[in-house]
Amino acid sequence: MRTVPSIIHLDMDAFFAAVEQASKPSLRGKPVIVGGLGGRGVVSTASYEARKFGVHSAMPMAQARRLCPNAAFLSGRFEAYRANSEIVMAQLRERSPLVEPLSLDEAFVDLEAGPYGPALAAASPAEGAQLVLALAEDLRADIVERTGLTASVGAAASKLMAKIASEQAKPDGLVLIEPGSERAVLAPMPVRALPGIGPATEQALRRAGLTSVADLAEAGFEELVGLLGKAHGAGVFQMALGWDERPVVPDRDAKSVSVEDTFEVDLADRDRILREIDHLASRCVRRLRATGRSGRTVVLKVRRFDFSTLTRSETLRGPTDDEEVIAATARRLAMAVDVTGGVRLLGVGVAQLADYTQEDLFAQLEREERESEGEEAAPAEEAPAELPAAPTARRWWPGQDVTHRQYGPGWVQGSGVGRVTVRFETPYSGPGRVRTFSVEDEELEASGALPLRAPAEPDGA
Repeated sequence: MRTVPSIIHLDMDAFFAAVEQASKPSLRGKPVIVGGLGGRGVVSTASYEARKFGVHSAMPMAQARRLCPNAAFLSGRFEAYRANSEIVMAQLRERSPLVEPLSLDEAFVDLEAGPYGPALAAASPAEGAQLVLALAEDLRADIVERTGLTASVGAAASKLMAKIASEQAKPDGLVLIEPGSERAVLAPMPVRALPGIGPATEQALRRAGLTSVADLAEAGFEELVGLLGKAHGAGVFQMALGWDERPVVPDRDAKSVSVEDTFEVDLADRDRILREIDHLASRCVRRLRATGRSGRTVVLKVRRFDFSTLTRSETLRGPTDDEEVIAATARRLAMAVDVTGGVRLLGVGVAQLADYTQEDLFAQLEREERESEGEEAAPAEEAPAELPAAPTARRWWPGQDVTHRQYGPGWVQGSGVGRVTVRFETPYSGPGRVRTFSVEDEELEASGALPLRAPAEPDGA
């Protein structure tokens, strides 16, 4: 373990929602909820104004609408999120070549490997801590200057403690945990504060009377291994003591993204199993999109009542991050699995990852094929010789960037019954005017996201 808290963890504050607020002056200081807007959509990110009403990530969007009906509900703009993520990650790489991104808005940084490494190595613990604080404050200020977005930063001697420190720093703060104080900081925390402890592990520990991190440390190695198994029990014991020697691994290339749930009561009803698979697919897609990736292979994991574990996979014709395609594929795999006796664990994952693509042509093709399967072809003699192509209505999504030839850039507030409402404003203007158009208005076009900071004017302009 280090004597200087030279590992930092940066986490952008409510990143997707914050980008939307920075892009749209009329939404600043107001509740904003980003996610799937369909009947089965879920919240991806909620602004801090919305969180005051109890809205949080992974909540069904219908529930979020009941809790905070006056919020702005927007679909995601991954082009904008990725562009701002690249700006933030570039700032981190100026501080060190060892940057480990965890998602678009979160990363570890090892400052000892950067330009201030020699100074940190030569400093006393107190001097080193002050230097780290100064570097972290400069980093946060530079991110605000370049994007207008805030970040929370934790600094510590290990990745474990840096992550915990950044959680304590939220929102828009900086917390440093001094080396040697790890056990004192961890002791009063609930066991769920440790990474890798989910609902099932928490319940197993709670049944044994272990509810805090201090309880885990006092229980000891043997008891935790007996409760959780050798690998997991040993890892939990080390974390409870504040031990973590994992290095910061730059630009690690994940081979897959997956989520899974263990159920307190085995699931025996196939319809219930398929519903759980839909929920898992939704969570998996959110995690996949947060990394800016798509994947070609859908993987289903099933652990049955007798603890036998089956893994089934299907490789698609192209990479996708489309929730409907991934859920349908996982359901198809599940239909071929014998679930007699019940299922205690389900998992959905995506492998063979590729860079995220905004236009998922594969997903569109899958939908068209599924729709056509249920249609019966009309007899040839009954079909007219020629049918004019039916016009396809233009679709507009809440939050979408648009440009009007007369009024300039803006964003879609909503659409329906053949009309689309647009607010005309930019990240550098004040709140803009609202106007309504026909959805077929030829002067209105979809456009790309504007940068959050106005481009600098050339000298002499």
